[in-house]
Amino acid sequence: MASTTNAPSYAHLLPPSWKTQVAAWLAEDTPSFDYAGFVVGEAEREAYLFGKGKDPAVLAGSPFVTEIFEQLGFDRVEWHIQEAEVFEPVKHVATVRGKARFLLLGERIALNLLARCSGIATKSKRIKDLARGYGYKGIIAGTRKTTPGFRLVEKYGMLVGGIDPHRHDLSSMIMLKDNHIWSSGPSQFSTTFPECLSPPGSITAAIQQARAVGGFSLLLDVEVRSEAEADEAIEAGADIIMLDNMEGDDLLNAARNLKERWSGKRKFLLESSGGITEENLQERAINEIDIFSTSAVHQSVAHVDYSLKIQQPRQ
Repeated sequence: MASTTNAPSYAHLLPPSWKTQVAAWLAEDTPSFDYAGFVVGEAEREAYLFGKGKDPAVLAGSPFVTEIFEQLGFDRVEWHIQEAEVFEPVKHVATVRGKARFLLLGERIALNLLARCSGIATKSKRIKDLARGYGYKGIIAGTRKTTPGFRLVEKYGMLVGGIDPHRHDLSSMIMLKDNHIWSSGPSQFSTTFPECLSPPGSITAAIQQARAVGGFSLLLDVEVRSEAEADEAIEAGADIIMLDNMEGDDLLNAARNLKERWSGKRKFLLESSGGITEENLQERAINEIDIFSTSAVHQSVAHVDYSLKIQQPRQ
Protein backbone atom coordinates (compact mmCIF):
# COMPACT_ATOMS: atom_id res chain seq x y z
CA MET A 1 0.00 0.00 0.00
CA ALA A 2 1.32 3.44 -0.91
CA SER A 3 2.46 5.64 1.96
CA THR A 4 0.15 8.47 2.98
CA THR A 5 2.61 10.27 5.25
CA ASN A 6 2.77 13.22 2.85
CA ALA A 7 -0.99 13.48 2.40
CA PRO A 8 -2.31 16.99 3.13
CA SER A 9 -3.71 17.43 6.63
CA TYR A 10 -5.36 20.46 8.21
CA ALA A 11 -3.15 19.83 11.25
CA HIS A 12 -0.11 20.69 9.10
CA LEU A 13 -1.36 24.29 8.92
CA LEU A 14 -0.90 24.85 12.63
CA PRO A 15 2.16 26.86 13.79
CA PRO A 16 4.78 25.47 16.19
CA SER A 17 3.40 27.61 19.03
CA TRP A 18 -0.13 26.19 19.02
CA LYS A 19 0.54 23.41 21.54
CA THR A 20 1.37 25.95 24.23
CA GLN A 21 -2.24 27.17 23.93
CA VAL A 22 -3.44 23.68 24.81
CA ALA A 23 -1.20 23.68 27.90
CA ALA A 24 -2.66 27.06 28.88
CA TRP A 25 -6.23 25.75 28.54
CA LEU A 26 -5.42 22.81 30.80
CA ALA A 27 -3.75 25.10 33.35
CA GLU A 28 -6.75 27.45 33.33
CA ASP A 29 -9.20 24.62 34.00
CA THR A 30 -7.21 23.02 36.84
CA PRO A 31 -5.14 25.77 38.46
CA SER A 32 -4.75 23.92 41.76
CA PHE A 33 -6.35 20.73 43.18
CA ASP A 34 -8.45 18.26 41.18
CA TYR A 35 -10.89 17.33 43.91
CA ALA A 36 -13.24 15.22 41.75
CA GLY A 37 -10.24 13.45 40.26
CA PHE A 38 -9.30 12.34 43.78
CA VAL A 39 -12.59 10.44 43.90
CA VAL A 40 -12.18 8.85 40.46
CA GLY A 41 -8.62 7.59 40.64
CA GLU A 42 -6.53 6.23 37.80
CA ALA A 43 -8.27 3.07 36.67
CA GLU A 44 -7.91 2.45 32.93
CA ARG A 45 -11.11 3.32 31.11
CA GLU A 46 -12.45 3.69 27.56
CA ALA A 47 -14.60 6.66 26.56
CA TYR A 48 -16.70 7.20 23.45
CA LEU A 49 -16.95 10.64 21.88
CA PHE A 50 -20.38 11.19 20.32
CA GLY A 51 -21.46 13.89 17.87
CA LYS A 52 -25.02 14.78 18.81
CA GLY A 53 -27.61 17.44 18.04
CA LYS A 54 -30.41 17.32 15.47
CA ASP A 55 -28.72 18.29 12.20
CA PRO A 56 -25.78 17.06 10.08
CA ALA A 57 -22.52 18.68 11.16
CA VAL A 58 -18.88 19.03 10.11
CA LEU A 59 -16.19 17.57 12.36
CA ALA A 60 -13.55 20.24 13.02
CA GLY A 61 -10.95 20.55 15.76
CA SER A 62 -9.66 16.99 16.04
CA PRO A 63 -5.92 17.97 16.18
CA PHE A 64 -6.62 20.17 19.20
CA VAL A 65 -8.59 17.43 20.96
CA THR A 66 -5.87 14.86 20.26
CA GLU A 67 -3.26 17.22 21.70
CA ILE A 68 -5.36 17.86 24.84
CA PHE A 69 -5.35 14.16 25.66
CA GLU A 70 -1.74 13.61 24.60
CA GLN A 71 -0.64 16.31 27.04
CA LEU A 72 -2.54 14.36 29.71
CA GLY A 73 -0.49 11.26 28.96
CA PHE A 74 -2.66 9.40 26.44
CA ASP A 75 -0.95 7.56 23.59
CA ARG A 76 -3.54 8.61 21.02
CA VAL A 77 -7.18 9.34 20.25
CA GLU A 78 -8.77 6.95 17.76
CA TRP A 79 -10.85 8.97 15.31
CA HIS A 80 -13.57 7.08 13.44
CA ILE A 81 -14.30 9.85 10.93
CA GLN A 82 -12.00 12.30 9.17
CA GLU A 83 -11.55 15.99 9.86
CA ALA A 84 -13.98 18.01 7.67
CA GLU A 85 -16.27 15.01 7.24
CA VAL A 86 -20.01 15.60 7.55
CA PHE A 87 -21.74 13.29 10.00
CA GLU A 88 -25.33 12.54 10.88
CA PRO A 89 -26.06 12.57 14.62
CA VAL A 90 -25.85 10.60 16.80
CA LYS A 91 -22.39 9.52 15.62
CA HIS A 92 -19.57 7.74 17.45
CA VAL A 93 -16.75 9.97 16.17
CA ALA A 94 -13.82 8.91 18.36
CA THR A 95 -12.63 6.62 21.14
CA VAL A 96 -10.28 7.72 23.93
CA ARG A 97 -8.53 5.24 26.21
CA GLY A 98 -6.62 6.03 29.37
CA LYS A 99 -6.81 6.73 33.08
CA ALA A 100 -10.24 7.86 34.23
CA ARG A 101 -8.95 10.88 36.13
CA PHE A 102 -7.18 12.23 33.07
CA LEU A 103 -10.13 11.49 30.80
CA LEU A 104 -12.19 13.78 32.98
CA LEU A 105 -9.47 16.44 33.20
CA GLY A 106 -9.53 16.80 29.43
CA GLU A 107 -13.24 16.19 28.85
CA ARG A 108 -14.76 19.67 29.15
CA ILE A 109 -11.92 21.50 27.39
CA ALA A 110 -12.09 19.05 24.48
CA LEU A 111 -15.88 19.20 24.20
CA ASN A 112 -16.04 23.01 24.37
CA LEU A 113 -13.36 23.40 21.72
CA LEU A 114 -14.84 20.78 19.42
CA ALA A 115 -18.34 22.25 19.77
CA ARG A 116 -17.26 25.75 18.72
CA CYS A 117 -14.80 24.74 16.01
CA SER A 118 -17.30 22.30 14.47
CA GLY A 119 -20.04 24.92 14.69
CA ILE A 120 -17.93 27.39 12.72
CA ALA A 121 -16.99 24.77 10.13
CA THR A 122 -20.62 23.67 9.77
CA LYS A 123 -21.87 27.24 9.31
CA SER A 124 -19.02 28.03 6.90
CA LYS A 125 -19.87 25.03 4.75
CA ARG A 126 -23.57 25.92 4.77
CA ILE A 127 -22.88 29.50 3.64
CA LYS A 128 -20.52 28.26 0.93
CA ASP A 129 -22.98 25.65 -0.31
CA LEU A 130 -25.78 28.23 -0.44
CA ALA A 131 -23.61 30.71 -2.33
CA ARG A 132 -22.51 28.11 -4.88
CA GLY A 133 -26.13 27.06 -5.26
CA TYR A 134 -26.99 30.66 -6.15
CA GLY A 135 -24.29 30.55 -8.83
CA TYR A 136 -21.68 32.62 -7.01
CA LYS A 137 -18.14 31.81 -8.18
CA GLY A 138 -16.05 34.20 -6.08
CA ILE A 139 -14.30 34.01 -2.72
CA ILE A 140 -16.32 33.49 0.46
CA ALA A 141 -14.51 34.73 3.56
CA GLY A 142 -14.88 35.22 7.30
CA THR A 143 -13.66 38.29 9.18
CA ARG A 144 -11.29 39.30 12.00
CA LYS A 145 -14.19 39.55 14.48
CA THR A 146 -12.90 36.54 16.37
CA THR A 147 -12.63 35.72 20.07
CA PRO A 148 -9.42 37.05 21.66
CA GLY A 149 -7.13 34.16 22.50
CA PHE A 150 -9.17 31.73 20.41
CA ARG A 151 -8.57 33.12 16.93
CA LEU A 152 -6.42 30.23 15.73
CA VAL A 153 -9.18 27.71 16.45
CA GLU A 154 -11.88 29.87 14.87
CA LYS A 155 -9.88 30.61 11.72
CA TYR A 156 -9.03 26.91 11.53
CA GLY A 157 -12.76 26.10 11.67
CA MET A 158 -13.41 28.40 8.71
CA LEU A 159 -10.75 26.63 6.66
CA VAL A 160 -12.14 23.20 7.53
CA GLY A 161 -15.58 24.46 6.48
CA GLY A 162 -14.17 25.35 3.08
CA ILE A 163 -14.03 29.15 3.13
CA ASP A 164 -11.29 31.77 3.21
CA PRO A 165 -10.47 32.86 6.79
CA HIS A 166 -9.59 36.41 5.60
CA ARG A 167 -6.68 38.22 7.29
CA HIS A 168 -5.48 36.61 10.48
CA ASP A 169 -4.24 39.76 12.21
CA LEU A 170 -3.27 43.39 11.69
CA SER A 171 0.15 42.33 10.36
CA SER A 172 -0.98 39.96 7.62
CA MET A 173 -2.80 42.53 5.47
CA ILE A 174 -3.21 46.30 5.42
CA MET A 175 -6.87 47.19 5.85
CA LEU A 176 -7.83 50.85 5.96
CA LYS A 177 -11.30 51.40 7.38
CA ASP A 178 -13.16 54.68 7.84
CA ASN A 179 -11.54 55.40 11.23
CA HIS A 180 -8.06 54.98 9.78
CA ILE A 181 -8.80 57.36 6.95
CA TRP A 182 -10.52 60.03 9.06
CA SER A 183 -7.74 59.85 11.65
CA SER A 184 -4.81 59.97 9.24
CA GLY A 185 -2.74 63.09 9.78
CA PRO A 186 0.05 64.85 7.91
CA SER A 187 2.58 62.33 6.69
CA GLN A 188 5.70 61.75 8.75
CA PHE A 189 7.35 60.43 5.61
CA SER A 190 6.97 63.33 3.18
CA THR A 191 10.73 63.95 3.20
CA THR A 192 11.77 60.32 2.82
CA PHE A 193 8.81 59.45 0.60
CA PRO A 194 7.85 62.50 -1.51
CA GLU A 195 4.78 60.66 -2.81
CA CYS A 196 3.14 61.03 0.64
CA LEU A 197 2.05 64.62 0.05
CA SER A 198 -1.72 64.27 -0.28
CA PRO A 199 -3.98 66.18 2.13
CA PRO A 200 -4.37 64.53 5.57
CA GLY A 201 -7.63 62.71 6.18
CA SER A 202 -7.99 61.57 2.57
CA ILE A 203 -8.14 58.04 1.21
CA THR A 204 -5.19 58.82 -1.03
CA ALA A 205 -3.06 60.05 1.88
CA ALA A 206 -3.88 57.01 3.98
CA ILE A 207 -3.00 54.63 1.13
CA GLN A 208 0.25 56.44 0.39
CA GLN A 209 1.35 56.34 4.01
CA ALA A 210 0.42 52.67 4.40
CA ARG A 211 2.26 51.73 1.21
CA ALA A 212 5.35 53.62 2.35
CA VAL A 213 5.80 51.29 5.32
CA GLY A 214 3.96 48.16 4.17
CA GLY A 215 5.98 47.61 1.03
CA PHE A 216 5.11 45.48 -1.98
CA SER A 217 4.37 42.20 -0.22
CA LEU A 218 1.19 43.18 1.66
CA LEU A 219 -2.19 43.52 0.01
CA LEU A 220 -4.03 46.75 0.78
CA ASP A 221 -7.80 46.61 1.38
CA VAL A 222 -9.70 49.91 1.65
CA GLU A 223 -13.23 50.38 2.97
CA VAL A 224 -15.35 52.84 0.95
CA ARG A 225 -18.92 54.11 1.17
CA SER A 226 -19.49 55.35 -2.38
CA GLU A 227 -18.34 55.00 -5.99
CA ALA A 228 -16.43 58.25 -5.67
CA GLU A 229 -14.44 56.93 -2.72
CA ALA A 230 -13.86 53.68 -4.60
CA ASP A 231 -12.50 55.61 -7.58
CA GLU A 232 -10.10 57.49 -5.30
CA ALA A 233 -8.90 54.27 -3.68
CA ILE A 234 -8.39 52.55 -7.03
CA GLU A 235 -6.53 55.53 -8.43
CA ALA A 236 -4.28 55.55 -5.35
CA GLY A 237 -3.40 51.87 -5.85
CA ALA A 238 -5.58 49.83 -3.47
CA ASP A 239 -5.61 46.10 -4.20
CA ILE A 240 -9.06 45.43 -2.76
CA ILE A 241 -12.02 47.79 -2.55
CA MET A 242 -14.48 46.96 0.22
CA LEU A 243 -17.96 48.23 -0.66
CA ASP A 244 -19.14 48.41 2.93
CA ASN A 245 -22.83 47.86 3.71
CA MET A 246 -23.93 48.38 0.11
CA GLU A 247 -26.93 46.27 -0.88
CA GLY A 248 -29.31 45.55 -3.75
CA ASP A 249 -29.15 47.71 -6.85
CA ASP A 250 -26.67 50.10 -5.22
CA LEU A 251 -24.17 47.26 -4.82
CA LEU A 252 -24.76 45.79 -8.27
CA ASN A 253 -24.57 49.14 -10.07
CA ALA A 254 -21.47 50.29 -8.18
CA ALA A 255 -19.67 47.01 -8.90
CA ARG A 256 -20.54 47.08 -12.61
CA ASN A 257 -19.63 50.74 -13.00
CA LEU A 258 -16.26 50.33 -11.28
CA LYS A 259 -15.32 47.25 -13.29
CA GLU A 260 -16.26 48.98 -16.57
CA ARG A 261 -14.67 52.32 -15.73
CA TRP A 262 -11.32 50.84 -14.68
CA SER A 263 -11.13 47.98 -17.16
CA GLY A 264 -7.61 47.79 -18.58
CA LYS A 265 -6.37 50.62 -16.34
CA ARG A 266 -6.04 49.14 -12.86
CA LYS A 267 -6.16 45.67 -11.32
CA PHE A 268 -8.24 45.37 -8.17
CA LEU A 269 -10.76 43.13 -6.43
CA LEU A 270 -14.17 44.16 -5.13
CA GLU A 271 -15.26 42.98 -1.70
CA SER A 272 -18.74 43.18 -0.21
CA SER A 273 -19.05 43.18 3.58
CA GLY A 274 -21.40 44.18 6.34
CA GLY A 275 -24.65 42.56 7.40
CA ILE A 276 -24.41 39.49 5.14
CA THR A 277 -26.54 36.60 6.43
CA GLU A 278 -28.11 33.44 5.05
CA GLU A 279 -31.33 35.39 4.55
CA ASN A 280 -29.85 38.07 2.24
CA LEU A 281 -27.04 35.98 0.77
CA GLN A 282 -28.66 35.53 -2.64
CA GLU A 283 -28.91 39.30 -3.06
CA ARG A 284 -25.30 39.95 -1.98
CA ALA A 285 -23.54 36.98 -3.64
CA ILE A 286 -23.34 38.47 -7.14
CA ASN A 287 -20.51 37.62 -9.50
CA GLU A 288 -19.64 41.27 -10.05
CA ILE A 289 -18.22 41.00 -6.51
CA ASP A 290 -14.95 39.07 -6.19
CA ILE A 291 -15.10 38.50 -2.41
CA PHE A 292 -17.85 38.59 0.13
CA SER A 293 -16.85 38.53 3.79
CA THR A 294 -19.19 37.85 6.67
CA SER A 295 -18.91 37.35 10.42
CA ALA A 296 -22.07 35.22 10.27
CA VAL A 297 -19.83 32.16 9.90
CA HIS A 298 -18.17 32.62 13.29
CA GLN A 299 -20.06 35.09 15.48
CA SER A 300 -23.05 33.69 17.38
CA VAL A 301 -23.00 30.42 15.45
CA ALA A 302 -24.81 27.42 16.87
CA HIS A 303 -22.36 25.01 18.46
CA VAL A 304 -22.32 21.33 17.61
CA ASP A 305 -23.21 19.19 20.61
CA TYR A 306 -20.71 16.50 21.64
CA SER A 307 -20.50 14.23 24.66
CA LEU A 308 -17.78 11.98 26.05
CA LYS A 309 -19.10 8.88 27.81
CA ILE A 310 -16.86 6.61 29.87
CA GLN A 311 -17.86 3.00 29.26
CA GLN A 312 -18.53 0.56 32.06
CA PRO A 313 -15.74 -2.01 32.40
CA ARG A 314 -16.50 -5.29 30.68
CA GLN A 315 -17.11 -8.12 33.10
